[in-house]
Amino acid sequence: MLGFIVNELSGNGRGRRVWKKVERSVLLKDIDYTTRFTNSPNHATKLVKDLLHEKVDIIIVVGGDGTIHEVVNGLVFQPIPLGIIPTGSGNDFARSLSIPMNPFKALERILMNDPESIDILDLGKHYCLTVTGIGLDGQVAATVNKAVYKRFLNWCRLGGLSYTVSLLDTLIRYVPTTVRLVIDGKEMSFEKVWLVAIANSPSYGGGITICPDALFNDGLLNVCIVHGLNKWSLLRVFPKAFKGNHTVLKKNVTLIQGKQISVLSDPPVPVHTDGEQLMFSPVKATIKREALNII
Repeated sequence: MLGFIVNELSGNGRGRRVWKKVERSVLLKDIDYTTRFTNSPNHATKLVKDLLHEKVDIIIVVGGDGTIHEVVNGLVFQPIPLGIIPTGSGNDFARSLSIPMNPFKALERILMNDPESIDILDLGKHYCLTVTGIGLDGQVAATVNKAVYKRFLNWCRLGGLSYTVSLLDTLIRYVPTTVRLVIDGKEMSFEKVWLVAIANSPSYGGGITICPDALFNDGLLNVCIVHGLNKWSLLRVFPKAFKGNHTVLKKNVTLIQGKQISVLSDPPVPVHTDGEQLMFSPVKATIKREALNII
């Protein structure tokens, strides 16, 4: 039996429209299924437990990165595989795994039931699929999730621009900080840090390739530190990040890999994971090998 978790509000209502089409397709295929609808923050995590009790064979998310994040936090280390029909504004996780944006093609992929195991980023009380952003990133996530223009851009099918608009809005007030990192026991310090991104996949923010070499299944976390720039220089660097070309700026963009990452800042700065504002620094992240099955 298939177990669907549907966020009807994802993508400014795209979740609802897509689900109606997908449900018709499931009915036509005469597939046994059950459905749960999210109605509040973190509700999807609780719905996973309900579906596990019903002994479903596959749990399928119809939603965006935020909903997937919640589902994974209930499904991690379980044998039940996760399927995704992306309906969010960014859909970075789905894109990183080459999951089709077309819902019918995504459903066909799921029904093939060919799972692969991927790594998960462990933050202690939360798990992350894609990228945990610390500093400017964290503040941008807080801004974009409250912004009226995000709904408007989603309606125009330009949801990926939400991060860019929020960056410009946040940058006016944000002040870079001093950051100390401990990576696999090795300590290092950076001045005037704008952001630290800890990545389990290459992109976030609707297609920003912050860590081009990050992989879901290599047992490593990729870290990108952007530092030592003024605001105008940062704005010039930002467009390069969509294709990962910011990494050539060795003086101001530092890339490191590791299995255990600690980030401390003075003062504490906002932290997001999978695009959802989570907490303030300090942060400790660890890679967990093959912790989730994806189809």
